[in-house]
Amino acid sequence: MLLCCEDLVVGYNGKPMLPGINLQIRRGTFLSVIGRNGSGKSTWFKTLLGMLPPVSGCVERTSERVKSAYVPQTSGIDALLPVRSSELVQWGRLNGWNFLWPFAKKQDRHTVRAALESAGATIIANRPYRDLSEGQKQRALLARVLATEADFVLLDEPTASMDAVAERETMQRLSELTKGPRKLAVVVVSHDLEVAAEFSDQILFVDKDAPAIVLGDPKTVFCHPAFRHKYGDDYCPVHPRAHPPLPGNPLGPTAG
Repeated sequence: MLLCCEDLVVGYNGKPMLPGINLQIRRGTFLSVIGRNGSGKSTWFKTLLGMLPPVSGCVERTSERVKSAYVPQTSGIDALLPVRSSELVQWGRLNGWNFLWPFAKKQDRHTVRAALESAGATIIANRPYRDLSEGQKQRALLARVLATEADFVLLDEPTASMDAVAERETMQRLSELTKGPRKLAVVVVSHDLEVAAEFSDQILFVDKDAPAIVLGDPKTVFCHPAFRHKYGDDYCPVHPRAHPPLPGNPLGPTAG
């Protein structure tokens, strides 16, 4: 186990937004956080990140050595920032700002190259980040996460602004990270219920209006009365979780 939520209640200014939850995040798991706009997804996510204090309960890491990494939406990165993709990935190896890329340690350079390869981003390594497509930007950010050698990664709507092909490819690569040598834990805020159902081991549905919070496998969550009340009785996008490998450069032993 990497992280544990114990009776965690989230909200603002001491006012609860959602019921409490007990949740464990373990290696090799893929958790999607879903809900309508304004349902409390971002509040729960920010509390998990430590950006907001819990109203009650707590979020605990099982060890000080557990490393996490955060990937914002691509729109959260300044499009005018004059950096190459490889430099953006290199920042994942640094504590604080440092532009001394040519003088990076040999091990750091090796880790960055491996991260770019594992994320399928080698071909864009020398291209300016601002010139990339949304899907390519997300690959660069994913490589940056791999370069941190984190134990679990939290992603805020990583497929926002992507087309359907790039969206599925990104989610499949994230799924493969959970099965790779490092067995990363992945937590994703997502609006796409069908993709979340296809790739997630667990889904966390939140709804501040009810209020309700439901945790379980996709079938359990999509059949729950709280979910059906919000999305309708006929909505049940549950797929078998079997995925063919991506063409070209699947995540392999170089991950992490």
